[in-house]
Amino acid sequence: MTRLILSTSNIITGGPSIIRKPGADRSNLELTNSLRSNFLAAQQDYSPPLSATNGSPRSSCDEDHSSHRPQPSVWTTREGSDFYIPTIDWSLSGLAEERNQYDITVKLFYLPGAHVKDRRRHTKDAVDLVLKELGVESIDLLIVSFPGMSFEGDCEWEADKKNSAQGNDEEEIESWPAVEELYNQGVVKKLGIAEFGSEKLARFLARAKVRPEVDQVNVKDCCNVPPPLLKLAKLEQIELLTHNDCTDILPSGTLRELLGQGVRGAGILSESKRGIEGMKGDLTPEWVVKYTAVVRDRGVIENKGYFAAAELKE
Repeated sequence: MTRLILSTSNIITGGPSIIRKPGADRSNLELTNSLRSNFLAAQQDYSPPLSATNGSPRSSCDEDHSSHRPQPSVWTTREGSDFYIPTIDWSLSGLAEERNQYDITVKLFYLPGAHVKDRRRHTKDAVDLVLKELGVESIDLLIVSFPGMSFEGDCEWEADKKNSAQGNDEEEIESWPAVEELYNQGVVKKLGIAEFGSEKLARFLARAKVRPEVDQVNVKDCCNVPPPLLKLAKLEQIELLTHNDCTDILPSGTLRELLGQGVRGAGILSESKRGIEGMKGDLTPEWVVKYTAVVRDRGVIENKGYFAAAELKE
């Protein structure tokens, strides 16, 4: 078994952050585009000089990209069972100013298909990578996104009602001690959850030892924040934040396309089990973590990026 670790940092975005296709998986465009750009940049950095290619400049066309890709071993790194795509130069990590000058927010997406029993390890691995990338020992807010959650409906009341039956209460409570442990250790100063409506949130608050202080919701597919949720949040002193992420941020098909042999792929995975080029096996995305470091007195984002992990059973 190989664990694939994908990364991108200091991303600049424009336009919508989500591709919405009725009846299909939603892919986070910001994530996929930044990963693809990071793969391409790493491949170009490690490509042979022009003199090694008979002085002919490389074409920038997508159709020619795959023929000019360096071997994965040139721009990726293996460390035991971990496979970093691309290689991470940790010497470039860190923030420009002192830690107390930043608000650092991290959002961890548990992806469908990954085992619930592994979430403690996934949580620690994801947060450790962010801490190492930013060169810090703590983060201000950790928001957890569980699979199968949304706010969708013709109105906010309907969206809140539908939300009450989504997700899996037992799996969510079973997973929560992993982030409570980071809070108790002082690694995380404040905890949050995403996409919890009034009934889901009430049930969760009744069972969690360390209560979340933030509930982040996406109301784009309904109207406004549901009044029952507003009332409960005020009563329980829960801060409500909005976002435009999707729960299934990295579907398996999207990841396989990113890493495949196609003209826009990274050339890591084989196109089929019988393919000659690339790694073969069953691919399961496990988690994605999104981090943002904002300079407090200026409100400027200094560093924003992602890590993602997937299991490849060869």
